[in-house]
Amino acid sequence: MKRISILFILSLCITFAFAQTDKRLKGIEKQFNSILETSKAPGFAVAIVEGDKIVYAKGFGYKDYEKKLPADANTLYAIGSSTKAFTSALLGLLREEGKLDFDDSPIQHVPGLEFYNGDMNNNIIIKDLMRHSTGLPRHDGAWYFFPNKNKDTLVARMKYHEPFTGVRQRWYYNNFGFLLQGVITEKLTGKSWERNIEEEFFKPLGMDRSKTNLAGWKSSSNIAVGYRLDEDRMVKKMDYYDISGMSPAGSINSSVNDMSKWMMLWLNKGKLGEEQILPEDYIQEAMSSQMVAAAGFPSEELPDVQYANYGYGWFLHSYKGHYLVEHGGNIDGFSASVALYPMDNIGIVVLTNQNGSAVPRLIRSIAADHMLKVEKTEWAEEYKKDVEKALEARAKAEDGGKEDANVKGTKPSHILLDYTGFYEHQGYGKFEVVVENDTMYAELDNNRQYLHHYHYDTFELIDVNDGKIEESQIGGALKVTFTTNVAGDIDYMKANIEPMTDPIAFKRTPNTIDVDATTLEQYVGLYDLMGTEIKTYIKDENVLYVFVPGQPEYELVPTAEHKFNFKTLEGFKVEFRETDGKISEIKFIQPNGTFKGTRKEE
Repeated sequence: MKRISILFILSLCITFAFAQTDKRLKGIEKQFNSILETSKAPGFAVAIVEGDKIVYAKGFGYKDYEKKLPADANTLYAIGSSTKAFTSALLGLLREEGKLDFDDSPIQHVPGLEFYNGDMNNNIIIKDLMRHSTGLPRHDGAWYFFPNKNKDTLVARMKYHEPFTGVRQRWYYNNFGFLLQGVITEKLTGKSWERNIEEEFFKPLGMDRSKTNLAGWKSSSNIAVGYRLDEDRMVKKMDYYDISGMSPAGSINSSVNDMSKWMMLWLNKGKLGEEQILPEDYIQEAMSSQMVAAAGFPSEELPDVQYANYGYGWFLHSYKGHYLVEHGGNIDGFSASVALYPMDNIGIVVLTNQNGSAVPRLIRSIAADHMLKVEKTEWAEEYKKDVEKALEARAKAEDGGKEDANVKGTKPSHILLDYTGFYEHQGYGKFEVVVENDTMYAELDNNRQYLHHYHYDTFELIDVNDGKIEESQIGGALKVTFTTNVAGDIDYMKANIEPMTDPIAFKRTPNTIDVDATTLEQYVGLYDLMGTEIKTYIKDENVLYVFVPGQPEYELVPTAEHKFNFKTLEGFKVEFRETDGKISEIKFIQPNGTFKGTRKEE
């Protein structure tokens, strides 16, 4: 314990010395604290490296806002998508070992892998996954709303993810491409992505506090709690999001001290001392333009941003005439930025426990202005103006500036029970719609959302927390629309989860009921349907079938008392009518009409 205490004090002294001895950083902490105040961020940590040395490392604010526990340079934060550079780097190692080529098809290395169509199957190469050029949009709802801890299960969903353009036609950010890169490393090494990251990077670099999953993070000391700002700009705690299934796209948790070692590896051309951890040619390639992310001239607001390209797990920009290699990260309650200025031999990492925060970008820019000796921008003042403008715009919208598209006085086309059942999209997942106390809910993995009627057959998905409906979300939440088939049954629920494609359609499977063989016996018999003899009978011990001459036999699935659906024919149903305690009639309900048959006397 005594040794640990001495090391901790020594670390504080070294950090303090960094801030005091480097003249380039004069006055920087005043600016940092101004950002902390204006942003209402609970806390953040920042580290600056130059070459193979840490120039500055310090925490600001709190890692735990409620308990007022201060953040420091060793506090662990979720780094989100800043994980991506680690994942692609594993492929760089595998290429060096001759186990793959970036021009290989991913299908070569992942048995059973398929994409949406033949063009994608034939043309997507590993490099497309690394630089976001597959033609796929994000499809993030397929993992965020429908999580699964099994990477192979999530990769299998890609077969049903619709592209919005051709392969290598446009750059578009896609987390599944990085998941697939991680799975490729698993297939080629026989080890999990998590273990590969730990063995290839964490251990050699001495990133001893960094973790690859939520379980490891939670078992650690000195970890940050995630927060968000509510509509009134009050700090609210957020639950940790378990991203373990999509881990290669964003699951690393780290500190600025540990991430400094990662940045120094890149600045020193892949070397740690004399040891080559990452191939130098990969370092060069990954930090060079592989795909144009956004074309066009610099904007008036950002005249110094001359281009926006992408390497392998890195965004590429210019900053006030300096080459910038950077990747941000966002996951529930946390934001991050890892930035390299390779021509200047400088790296800056900023981690914060604020959701969707501007803090990493602002702190990075302030640090860059000091370290690069460029004309300094008053970033705190600029941000304060941006916040004020945003609040004014929101106030105007709340005062009636935004037109409400809601059609008043409408009602659903069916009773609520008719919407119940299971809904599934093979590229996303499965959920259930239930009705309790005349209220309709969508349920997924024990999470419940209230289906609030908006108009016609359109509803809003409203969060339910601790049994209470989040009333403030009504009018602005995700809207879903139910559709009917030609028989008038609810057949799909459609949601605009992916803005670059048509609405995602979840197919409905009605709820079924258990009916024993004794109950089914009452339906068995012969029925006269306009001169045609229809036969119903039981097979497989407890399954009712119907046979129409000239057609195959059809299995019937019970959905309610006396009501059945055809198992293999959508929109076809059978209902039995009871008279004086006995089944007297069969009714076929199908798209081209309803047909009745009378039971024959035995």
